[in-house]
Amino acid sequence: MSAHSAVQSAGPHQVTRRAPGRRSAPGAPDQKLLESVRESVLAEAVPVTPSRVAAAVQASGRLLGTAGALAAVESISAELNGLGPLQPLTRDPDVTDIFVNGPESVWLDRGNGLERAAVVFSGEPQIRALAARLVAAGGRRLDDSSPCVDVRLDGGYRVHAVLPPISTAGTLLSVRIRRSTVFTMPELRRDGMFGTGTGGGLVQSVLERMVAGRLSFLISGATGSGKTTLLATLLGLCDAGERLVLIEDAAELNPVHPHVVSLESRHGNLEGGGAVDLGELVRQALRMRPDRLVVGECRGAEVRELLSAMNTGHAGAGGTIHANAAAAVPARLAALGALAGMGQDAVRLQVASAIDAVVHVERTGAGRRVVSIGIMDPRDTGLAVSVALDMSGDRVRRGPAWLALADRLDLDPAGEGGAATPSRAGLTPAARSLAARSPAARSEARPSGPDTEPARSWTPP
Repeated sequence: MSAHSAVQSAGPHQVTRRAPGRRSAPGAPDQKLLESVRESVLAEAVPVTPSRVAAAVQASGRLLGTAGALAAVESISAELNGLGPLQPLTRDPDVTDIFVNGPESVWLDRGNGLERAAVVFSGEPQIRALAARLVAAGGRRLDDSSPCVDVRLDGGYRVHAVLPPISTAGTLLSVRIRRSTVFTMPELRRDGMFGTGTGGGLVQSVLERMVAGRLSFLISGATGSGKTTLLATLLGLCDAGERLVLIEDAAELNPVHPHVVSLESRHGNLEGGGAVDLGELVRQALRMRPDRLVVGECRGAEVRELLSAMNTGHAGAGGTIHANAAAAVPARLAALGALAGMGQDAVRLQVASAIDAVVHVERTGAGRRVVSIGIMDPRDTGLAVSVALDMSGDRVRRGPAWLALADRLDLDPAGEGGAATPSRAGLTPAARSLAARSPAARSEARPSGPDTEPARSWTPP
């Protein structure tokens, strides 16, 4: 698609007159100047660059001054090539999501919950025109025959748009911003990701040793809870000699690691052809000799290929999954397995031998944080997640699976993650089996009985 056609669909400037009493967006360019610059830069079917916009602004003969000219170039460039009135919001490095619900209802998320943004559109037509232009720039079409579209744009933006009457209140626009910054484990701990109490060191040690010990794990949580942020950080802990193959529906993971191969699914064209789904990407990834196979988000039938890969020698795999609690992960996996034609017994056996741990994250008023770490627990009544560490309160509490997990990770069960190897005397036979390194052995056992350690507060020595 040419820059001319992509920009031509912008049309926010072909809209009806501004409604009485409605304010324009802060920093919005003068309409006559904008039309003059647009006519000039679109006279040639070449990319719209800031230098061409600046030349057109200068050629307009408007006396703007240095600061005014720079502001006009920036604002007009955003209107023609960027996110329009939303572009200034992206300068804040903490902003991860922007939502447009209406001309005067724009919201953003900095990680501490939604807050209203000081951005106003001239009207519904401007929102629709911006949405159509962004979708067109992503190679797709937004119109009455295709009213719901999701695209990824250069610059790290993922855009989702919905048109009326599917949206009863007008055009809806959601923008997810992919940030290039990847946090280190100490930075996540300082920001409260591992809790605000003294147990943060224990949580950090467990996560680090999970990666070093090549445990296969899933990070569960709701949308925007920090799953991708945590996964990217953990992948950066992998040995530099390992080959990481990442599979995503939309590329968001950017771990700091020297050997990363990323694969991204592809939607079908207007005729429905050319689609490449995550399941196919998992099959292709297995031919690339991955040391770590990672699915950015398990949400469909690809779970069958992923579980199969994890059960055929690909230890240390990882991914994320949408779930409201760690306890809901088995049911979620069963539902995804059903989409792939797997029976519940098949899912239970595959998951029990493939997935070692589940890390659940939540977004609270204080930010994003890990609230529990558990291990898969096959039971006669079905699969469950047995809690090893519970950080939902102010303190870290050790659950019934803590001894088994600590033993597997060579952690002192009474300490904060020292190198001491614990004694196995306190483990039940079932817990010993679960702590063994063989996936087959772990799938046959679960910690239970009167000797299982009850949940209690953890206090550093």
